[in-house]
Order: sequence, then C-alpha cells, then structure tokens
Amino acid sequence: MNTPLQEWHWSELWPLALIAIVIASWALYHFLAPQSWRDWAGVGAVQAFIIALYTEMYGFPLTIYVLTSFLHVPIPLVHDSGHLWATLLGYGPAGALVEMATGYALVITGVILIAKGWRAVLRARGRLLTVGIYARMRHPQYGGLFLAVLGQLIHWPTIPTLLLSPVIVWLHVGLARREEKRLLAEFGDR
Repeated sequence: MNTPLQEWHWSELWPLALIAIVIASWALYHFLAPQSWRDWAGVGAVQAFIIALYTEMYGFPLTIYVLTSFLHVPIPLVHDSGHLWATLLGYGPAGALVEMATGYALVITGVILIAKGWRAVLRARGRLLTVGIYARMRHPQYGGLFLAVLGQLIHWPTIPTLLLSPVIVWLHVGLARREEKRLLAEFGDR
C-alpha cells in the first residue's frame, strides 16, 4: 500500500539542522584542528559545506526549488526528494536507501581515517610519522575528509555542496603540498 507523500514543512525540521550542524562542526574542529590562517581557510570551506548540506537536508530545500522552478524538473516538495539521485533516476525509496547506505559508508570510512590520522599525529609529538595509517597513506586526514565529502554528495547532493566540494579539495591539496615542503625541510629524505 502506497502512503501519500507528505508536503515538506521545512520550518519544523530546523532543530534537526542546528543539531546536525553543531555535531558535525565539533567533529570538524576537533579532528582537523586548524593552526595557521591557511588551515582556517580550508576548515572554513568545510564549515560552509556542512552548513549548506544540513540547512538543505533539514531546513530550506534550495536545490529542489531551483530544479523545480528554473529547470522545470518535477520533484515533489517532500523530505525524501532530497535523495536527488534516486528521485531524478526514478528509483524510489529502495534507490534512496542504496544511495544513503553508499554515502554513509564513505562518510564513516572518511571519519575513521580522519580519527586514525589525528590520533597518530597526537601520539607522534612532533616526530615523523611512517607507521600505522601513515605507512599506507601520506594524508589520511585529508583523504578521509575527501571521502566524507564524496559520501555526502552521494547521499544528499545540493547545489551549494556541489560548488563547495572542489573548493575544499583544492584548498586541502594546497595545504598538503605546503605540509610536504615543511616536512621535507624538517626531516629531509627520511
């Protein structure tokens, strides 16, 4: 039996948006701990991504309004329509579940990489890291961040997050290159 779609009353979901933004922001600043102004620029872009993502997920459906109004794509104004890939491809609730599971698997993997990298950095206390996660990856925290962003783009794509994700990658690739130069100067060929 199909239940009718319930219209989206976005103002009722604002508390969920605020809770999600606060939790994700705490994790961001806890695990990526910006130190220099360049670090803050990268983290600021990720913060904008988080705010844009959860504001649309639980707040104001800007992307759905744009797609339905300007591009004349028929998308019902309900919360489940935010699973855009499944909605646009016509896969329904089962497709949305696959989309959500795939996205969250990438997000969780990314968060684990970030946490492992951060834990290793704290334990290293200024020494060069070549064991553990750093024996397998040069930048697990940034790799984890990229996986988490990709997972959210699969799970809940929005126009602002699609625009911000390449900015996040660009800023953090630049940050990684600067860190490589600093570490090369400090540790040499080791």
